[in-house]
Amino acid sequence: MATKKPTVTQLGQQTAMPESPEQASLDRVPNPHPDTLYLARFTAPEFTSICPVTGQPDFAHIVIDYVPKDWLVESKSLKLYLSSFRNHGAFHEDCTVAIGKRLVGLLSPHFFRIGGYWYPRGGIPIDVFWQTGECPKGVWLPDQGVAPYRGRG
Repeated sequence: MATKKPTVTQLGQQTAMPESPEQASLDRVPNPHPDTLYLARFTAPEFTSICPVTGQPDFAHIVIDYVPKDWLVESKSLKLYLSSFRNHGAFHEDCTVAIGKRLVGLLSPHFFRIGGYWYPRGGIPIDVFWQTGECPKGVWLPDQGVAPYRGRG
């Protein structure tokens, strides 16, 4: 049986960096194993955004874990979406939760969690965590692997 090629708008072609998260397009592809519970993880250790008050850059290590249902996020579109925050002014909490909500809206996964491990500015690191419900029983949910702040890097 032939499988249908997924419809993607960015993979396999040159794609410009989106100007903002609102303008960024996220693609999804069918999950080839919708009958299997498993965890997919994306890690973005060089995430950047802009402080909406000072205009200074903020840096974070973002970890995204999800248990797919029918859809997977296409990784190039996710990379471009995350990069679109580079010139976006928002507080740490807003960036982290907005990313999570957008992905949950796109994918409708069994489970989703995001950890935003923000590097300190003004002497205070801010780590932001958001998840939907409980991870399904039997799915290995490893630690996100980012130590509490003691001078990351």
